[in-house]
Amino acid sequence: MARYFQGREVELLAPVGTFEIFETVIRANCDAVYFGGPGLNMRMMRKGYNFTRADIAEAVNIAHGLGKKAYVTVNNMLSETDLSEAGEYLAFLDRSGVDAIIVQDLAVPSLLREQRLALPVHASVMLNVHNAEMVRALQEYGVTRVVTSREMDLRTARTIEEQTGIEIEYFVHGDMCSVHGANCYISSHLFGMSSNRGKCLKPCRWDYRMKKDGYVYSTPYPLAAKDMNMYEYLPELIDAHVTSFKIEGRMRDKEFISALVNSYGEAIDRYLDDPVSFDRGVDSEEMHRNRKRDFSTAYAFGTPGLSNINRRYEGTGKFYSTGKVFSTPTAERESSESAVNAVREWLQNTAAETAAEMSDRANAAGAADTSGAAPAQSPERRTPKLTVRVNNKAQARAALEAGVDELFLSGDVLLPDRPFGRRDIAELAAIKGSARLILATPRMMDEIHFEQYDALLAGGVPGLDGLLVTNLGAVRRFKRFGLPMIGDLSLNLYNHMAESMYRELGVERMTASIEANLPDLAALLGRTRGEMELTVHGTPVVMYMEHDLYANTEVYEPIAEESNRYVRDDVLVLMTDKGESPVYKDVHGRCHLTTSKEICMLPVVGELMGAGITHFRIEGSTYSPEQLTRLLGVYRQALQAPDQAAVLAERLEPAFAGFTLGALAFRRADRSTPADLPAPVEAKQANQTREDSGAAELEPVLQETKG
Repeated sequence: MARYFQGREVELLAPVGTFEIFETVIRANCDAVYFGGPGLNMRMMRKGYNFTRADIAEAVNIAHGLGKKAYVTVNNMLSETDLSEAGEYLAFLDRSGVDAIIVQDLAVPSLLREQRLALPVHASVMLNVHNAEMVRALQEYGVTRVVTSREMDLRTARTIEEQTGIEIEYFVHGDMCSVHGANCYISSHLFGMSSNRGKCLKPCRWDYRMKKDGYVYSTPYPLAAKDMNMYEYLPELIDAHVTSFKIEGRMRDKEFISALVNSYGEAIDRYLDDPVSFDRGVDSEEMHRNRKRDFSTAYAFGTPGLSNINRRYEGTGKFYSTGKVFSTPTAERESSESAVNAVREWLQNTAAETAAEMSDRANAAGAADTSGAAPAQSPERRTPKLTVRVNNKAQARAALEAGVDELFLSGDVLLPDRPFGRRDIAELAAIKGSARLILATPRMMDEIHFEQYDALLAGGVPGLDGLLVTNLGAVRRFKRFGLPMIGDLSLNLYNHMAESMYRELGVERMTASIEANLPDLAALLGRTRGEMELTVHGTPVVMYMEHDLYANTEVYEPIAEESNRYVRDDVLVLMTDKGESPVYKDVHGRCHLTTSKEICMLPVVGELMGAGITHFRIEGSTYSPEQLTRLLGVYRQALQAPDQAAVLAERLEPAFAGFTLGALAFRRADRSTPADLPAPVEAKQANQTREDSGAAELEPVLQETKG
């Protein structure tokens, strides 16, 4: 089955969560379906809502028999443990004849290349593709289709398709996030459950209040986005050269999905048959009556503002098939002696295992060498470096005076400060001494941003020593200037194969994912061989969004007076009875929700050094110059005398709500593939009894996650 308009394909893509749902939906008015296998996908929270290998093989056969396509999601970040199983799983998918896989992690193209597999690859929305440079970079690794960023408007989508020829997949209906794809880390920070690994506990759906300028505002569910509904705008989607109209809903029941698919399919057919007389309103009222949340067109026609925020049924659980909410407000974990000791033990074991492995390799190399030379020795441990990201020149000068090794000039400068320009860089270069001066790019870059940075870099920037690159498009575009590139934490590095891919692209050093829990970080450090950076102190951004939370304080009337507890009053804070989280607005109009407690790795600096961390970063944008001076001084002492780090940590006072270890406080292995993954099932065996994948189901109502 295939649909075309003016020679361009128009595909209606339907979600299916179980094989039973698949058997109904595949016979509905769609062209293709997508589903997850027993692991490695973004829906790992509910038992039974993924396919076994036998299901996959049978589903592909049925779909192809009906002239339709079947896509499989392999779309989460992969841990080192996942990699050991992912290669064989991809080989199975290739043998099963799936039409494409949907991926987030750059390790997947690497695995496909390593095994010489020809599986078509579609870039997941979790890759947050938002500019043509990202598309071109992905095309060089065999990607043939991109699911665009949820924040992309249709005009930009068409421009990117015309410039690159890539197939565009666009969400047209269903549950939407208010945070940029793969830029939401709050679930892992609070619960140790990564939203980038299919286990989001949805803190965005909590009932927050806001404070700003000494006033409290009643703003129920300010992060809860409405459901997408583009039913009445099919002509505009087709005009934007969208190839695949994607419906979200792998957790929805079959009656809901099949009715939705048939409505969209029938409307597409009516438009293709007679576009001039197309009636947009047919079935629209019925769809509205049966909605789970209220509807929005999100960013399809521009930034929607507060009209994109939902209140219908929020907090009741009615829109979840379980009838329950995912989580309730939970405090960030306070650092404790037991947690710090656990981190020490894990990292010490990692260091010992890495040293033993290197020794074995050296001895093996020596045994194989018949020249009589001495066996190769393990490389010398690198001198640790201290890095810091700053928001303004006052912070930058304080950092340079404190002896920082690398100074990162933010590309997403928080208001009221202004971006770093040529004169600012020249002024700092004159006083930098031996420090490296690194300019960061914005996380989200449109063509205007690329033109601006091109203009700056093309003329040469005296004193600039490198770039902190925040997205794949920036890596590709700015490589030509010959400046060393460092991969920022927004690249979400979780495994050594993705690290190798970025190094191929010219990135000299990577920053480990801020979501990596203790076992997963230890596993990554045990495999990486290059320099590795880690955020060891600060209040990092755990939600990065186009949605403007500050608009609430312009629309709503205050209900009480109360000052902020830990940040100045002109900074907006989201608050629950468990704490206050600051939200900063940047010069591009985007909002950055940070942690309320400071991540503090000071007590385990020595163990991190032993495990392989070479660069220790402080996220300094939210500190005063005086606070930053003290912090950098303490960490400089700790790096020079790691045996004194614990004593220094005892003396350090928090600048905000306290100290936390962040994701490292969680000691469970965060597996995105069940341990009892079924054995391979060939397509010819598809009729055998299908088995449950055995994935463990989390308690849907989670008030506090035990470590």
